[in-house]
Amino acid sequence: MSKVRVLVGTRKGAFILESDGKRENWNITGPHFGGWEIYHINGSPADPNRLYASQSSSWFGQMIQRSDDGGQTWEPVDNKFVYAGVPGTHQWYDGTPHPWEFKRVWHLEPSLDDPDTVYAGVEDAAIFKTTDGGKSWNELAGLREHGSGPRWQPGAGGMCLHTIVIDPKNPQRIFIAISAAGAFRTDDGGATWTPINQGLRSEYIPDPNADVGHCVHRIALHPSRPDTLFMQKHWDVMRSDNAGDTWHEVSGNLPTDFGFPIQVHAHEPETIYVVPIKSDSLHYPPDGKLRVYRSRTGGNEWEALTNGLPQQDCYVNILRDAMAVDKLDQCGVYFGTTGGQVYASSDSGDNWTAIASNLPPVLSVEVQTIP
Repeated sequence: MSKVRVLVGTRKGAFILESDGKRENWNITGPHFGGWEIYHINGSPADPNRLYASQSSSWFGQMIQRSDDGGQTWEPVDNKFVYAGVPGTHQWYDGTPHPWEFKRVWHLEPSLDDPDTVYAGVEDAAIFKTTDGGKSWNELAGLREHGSGPRWQPGAGGMCLHTIVIDPKNPQRIFIAISAAGAFRTDDGGATWTPINQGLRSEYIPDPNADVGHCVHRIALHPSRPDTLFMQKHWDVMRSDNAGDTWHEVSGNLPTDFGFPIQVHAHEPETIYVVPIKSDSLHYPPDGKLRVYRSRTGGNEWEALTNGLPQQDCYVNILRDAMAVDKLDQCGVYFGTTGGQVYASSDSGDNWTAIASNLPPVLSVEVQTIP
């Protein structure tokens, strides 16, 4: 029987939850790196026992940890992130120059076929790559050298590259998202990048229809249809059917189209999940009711999933990297909250159970389905 491993990054360490394929009883280990912020912990699709974690603190700085035994033991790897050339300064919308800084690693995306190859999205927004299991990291400089850089600016959480999605049919094609610059695509492994924001509209920037400057919160795709992308934006849920060349809104009947995560069902390319919150200033569920919304039609038509979730006095948030799905026949859906709960559904969202409670605020959730 397959095993499911849920990797949870929190404000005060990482936690690993494991269950068999029934997903009824869960064993929790942790905290790993107790007291440290773990912005992201992720596993290699090519070797499930190879895990990477982004460990950071305002006092000690940034560190990448690696495990070769599924999280039982860890060792720090070389944390020298080599920028291509001198970072220098860049200019924000207000016209003021700001130096490029390296603050933290927001997202780690292992290659689909090589456990030693990993992409890292960092703040200030840049993308790095290792091909030796983290011993060395080199910038894919074409992104920061893109001429639109002066029009990037930080979102509320910082100017972070927080989303990296590799096309499973063409590993040279990678999609990334930056707050607040928007979405970009490379078709040549990171040498050059193209903004893919046509159709996005953001009232909070000087030109609401600009080619860059949009605060994209998350991008997701289904492996069988990598040309179809789904996006949760600062406002609006969006869809593209041409690899990001153009987007159209699919918010439909959602109670609010503001949120952070978005995910696609493991076996149904037109089934997607979002967790709406009240607004960009009120980061909690509308009416204090925690509801995941599911569309089985690729957007526009949404249903609230509530069974097992608190339906009163709930004022948590679900962050952009804190939702994931497993690959079992009955697709499991998982998400973590800033209140320290991790909820799981073993039936595609119909019913939910808290598989962890009272953790530190959850920053990220990833799921491994292990044969």
